[in-house]
Amino acid sequence: MTREKFNKYIVQQSRKLYALAFRILHNQEEAEDAVQEIFIKLWKMGDKLDDYNSIEALATTIIKNYCIDQIRKQKHIKTDTPDDRYQFINSPPTPHEEMEFKESGMIIKTIIETLPENFRSIIIMKEMEDYSYEEIAEKTDQNINTLRVTLSRARKLIRDEYNKYQNEKRGIKRFDRKVL
Repeated sequence: MTREKFNKYIVQQSRKLYALAFRILHNQEEAEDAVQEIFIKLWKMGDKLDDYNSIEALATTIIKNYCIDQIRKQKHIKTDTPDDRYQFINSPPTPHEEMEFKESGMIIKTIIETLPENFRSIIIMKEMEDYSYEEIAEKTDQNINTLRVTLSRARKLIRDEYNKYQNEKRGIKRFDRKVL
């Protein structure tokens, strides 16, 4: 793709892309950065852009996904007020929050250690050692789809055990209904 064509189809969309990014991110600098990142991605695509029917739709989709990824990377916590269920934290954690975070980490580590070996090894490779699905599949000789299912089940086991611990800590007992 030539520079003229890039300017005609993409750079002219910058205001629209910025408006979309700003609506998602609620931050001027982050929205501007998002638009620049997308321009770079699109420029690197080069002649592959000619394969798309609507470059405008492609750019819109890419920026939307990029902004959502940026939000996911930010740390958020639940608050008690109904109007502001989540607030973004930019300040360092308090000592109490640090203690809770360490305690949660120790609990999760203990839960992972009690998992069956196939779940434990996959969780460790994916979440702690940051292997890709392809790398894990290669190391474990598993199909990627099977691996994703196994990883999902392992995460569910961890989540269920952690929630069970939290409920016990708060004194909430779970009543199992038995059919007579």
